[in-house]
Amino acid sequence: MPFDFGALRRHPDVEGPGLEASDAADRLILDEAEALIGAAAPGDVVVIDDSYGALALAAADAGAQGIRVHQDLVTGERALAANANRLGLDGEVRSLPLGPELVAGARVVLLRLPRSLDRLDEVSQLISAHADREVVVVAGGRIKHMSLAMNDVLGRSFGRLDVSRARQKSRVLLAREPAAAPRAPAPAVETWPRSARHDDLGLTVVAHGGVFAGTGVDIGTRFLLGQLGQAVPDAATAVDLACGTGVVATWLARERPGLQVTATDRSASAAASARLTADANGVGDRVHVTRADGLEALPDASERLIVLNPPFHSDAAISTGIAAHLFADAARVLAPGGELWCVWNSHLAYRPLLERVVGRTRQIARNPKFTVTASRRAA
Repeated sequence: MPFDFGALRRHPDVEGPGLEASDAADRLILDEAEALIGAAAPGDVVVIDDSYGALALAAADAGAQGIRVHQDLVTGERALAANANRLGLDGEVRSLPLGPELVAGARVVLLRLPRSLDRLDEVSQLISAHADREVVVVAGGRIKHMSLAMNDVLGRSFGRLDVSRARQKSRVLLAREPAAAPRAPAPAVETWPRSARHDDLGLTVVAHGGVFAGTGVDIGTRFLLGQLGQAVPDAATAVDLACGTGVVATWLARERPGLQVTATDRSASAAASARLTADANGVGDRVHVTRADGLEALPDASERLIVLNPPFHSDAAISTGIAAHLFADAARVLAPGGELWCVWNSHLAYRPLLERVVGRTRQIARNPKFTVTASRRAA
């Protein structure tokens, strides 16, 4: 009986029209890997960046055993667990961090191609270094999100690369013959994570592959940092919500020596990067990083200052639902009179939503692209 992709759900991730739990690229990856999965011994199959479990659970349904899985987003990991339970496939997959244990000895790796070439490079290097020498990586995605540069990235870590025929606007790359060391000039084979010094901010940023802005500091965050001196200056604690590489958390901890900062992000690579960034700037003892869905680990009415540069992508889809979810979570956690300081692309016009969800909102600063607002929770 064919696997029921329609039974999959995205929850607890954002759901809505146009936001599906599987797509044609998942089905093409599975079709290209069908013979490999059928011949796999227990523990041979690894699945990486499977958004909501379509790849891992379909492989389990086809008979693969001992499947190791890594999903960067904690919401994806939870969706996989919920979908496994719904489909009676509990215990067939095991979630692991992105590291050698995930891919050690693997002979088949199913991979959703990330949009970030840095993420692909980090994953490719990991597989090449630790998987079985006979490993086959079956990596696919939607053609509109693929580029020829992906071939080059995979080609640095693997000696053979084959390309499938396109189907339903999707394509698969098959990589074999892992290299003993990446084939590229020295700057391109720098190991992960990577770091960069920003003398204008007095910060060193450390990043794993695929984290927003990498070792850079995006212009929205730069604009926000320029305003934060006014943000609840007597607060004893603060929260960097959707922290990315931890630039805001680290900056706050450095500028306010008595401040304790919680940094939280649903991305495993972001959380790991934020810890490293805080340590690199000497404030790791005052920046406490968690991988979580928003502020789920914090109690109601507990914080006087929350800072947010909200993402507006859910996987490949653009969605303002993520920001709305984060605004509501901030409203729950803010103490009476506490403030959410937020930077956003001005065209998104978030101010009415912030007024409605959080409370009275004032504009702090605006430039041709970004707006910084402070929203106060009613006392």
